[in-house]
Amino acid sequence: MLQQILTALGSDASPGTLQVHGSASLAARYPVSDLACAGIGTAALMLARWARPEAPPAVEIDRALASWWFGFSIRPLGWERPNVRDAVTGDYAARDGWIRLHANAVHHRRAILAVLELPDGAARDAVARRVRGWSAEALEEAVVQGGACAAALRAPAAWRDHPQGRAVAAEPLVHCLTGLAGAPDAGWLDDPDPGRPLAGIRVLDLTRVLAGPAATRFLAAYGARVLRLDPADWTEPGMVPEVTAGKRCAFLDLRRPEGRERFRQLLARADVLVHGYRPGALDALGLDAETRQVIRPGLVDVCLDAWGWSGPWRGRRGFDSLVQMSAGIAWAGEGAAPDPLPVQALDQSAGYLMAACALRGLTLRRETGLGGGWRVSLARMARLLQDAAEAPPDTASILGMAPDAAYDPAIEPTAWGPAQRLRAPCRVAGARWGWDWPACDLRSSPPDWG
Repeated sequence: MLQQILTALGSDASPGTLQVHGSASLAARYPVSDLACAGIGTAALMLARWARPEAPPAVEIDRALASWWFGFSIRPLGWERPNVRDAVTGDYAARDGWIRLHANAVHHRRAILAVLELPDGAARDAVARRVRGWSAEALEEAVVQGGACAAALRAPAAWRDHPQGRAVAAEPLVHCLTGLAGAPDAGWLDDPDPGRPLAGIRVLDLTRVLAGPAATRFLAAYGARVLRLDPADWTEPGMVPEVTAGKRCAFLDLRRPEGRERFRQLLARADVLVHGYRPGALDALGLDAETRQVIRPGLVDVCLDAWGWSGPWRGRRGFDSLVQMSAGIAWAGEGAAPDPLPVQALDQSAGYLMAACALRGLTLRRETGLGGGWRVSLARMARLLQDAAEAPPDTASILGMAPDAAYDPAIEPTAWGPAQRLRAPCRVAGARWGWDWPACDLRSSPPDWG
């Protein structure tokens, strides 16, 4: 997987330069811990190339820590993380199979309940009774047409034969749109500080749960200045403490003219834009890829899509758990209940791949003066993992919960209370891992670079 990712990035870095410590794995039917090492390892290798292109420093991965980072990194001290999932979110038995409903966003929950002809306050057992009267794929389509999110469980073979599955299989792991507008300040930065190699880099973050925020959290860990922008109506209380470390989080409504104008001002000073809107969403606001490059020549533009960049589902809303259902990762056999991965591995691996794309793009911009576009999808990451599962299974020991020793003793004074983070999963020799600000709530800073 590491070699495939490096090849997709157009990097000549050798997988052999990544030293992996440990052999234990998360309990899963797919090689999730291998994917964790490959994803985080790629981002670390690209950081090493950025920090010292002529003689990249050594890169090491702790396999256990990389695996745990694919779950939750934060350990609250004296407080509890808010619930990640709405009560309606989950897997349900339909008339002819299984379906997953994703109702964490309030407007998605309301749309799902409307399709099922249930009131806004309907309980989970009422939802389950209604779902049993539907065909799984018919309900999936009805929910999607209603503006919400759902996925019927499919066998891997059924996904391979599905029009969207075939489209994803034909796509590259990374879409590289290089050679875009030149930067007038291509030499905008002196040689990076080996201790904080991303200090001075500005990253504009338009992403939500979970891949994009994981990408920008990684960049912030090595000194990048990350500004996350959210509209007034977006909430993700269970994930905010997890993903906002090292970031400024501000309110900005791109649907309003003044919001778009402020965004243009911010973008004009950014080095990297990371976004996860569905294809065409920014275009509809007059902010298509070409316009973004005009606003900021030399921009490194990194984008995520759930279902891939071609095929009939290209513009469909999606999340990690839904892709696992459709692609057959959660398939455990005919008639069996869904058996998803123990962590959101598609989100996490896509996030670290996005961070690697940003770093590869910065390196190319330094070399050529040109910006570039980079596109990643959850569905294509699922294909990477499924293809790797054809290899002999890993019989190494199974990882349990992260022990106390896995956490950094330093206390992070988050907006919700004190907490600890897992120790760094990777080490790039000479570079300090850590965040300049603790995790904060959404919309808690003004929309500026500070």
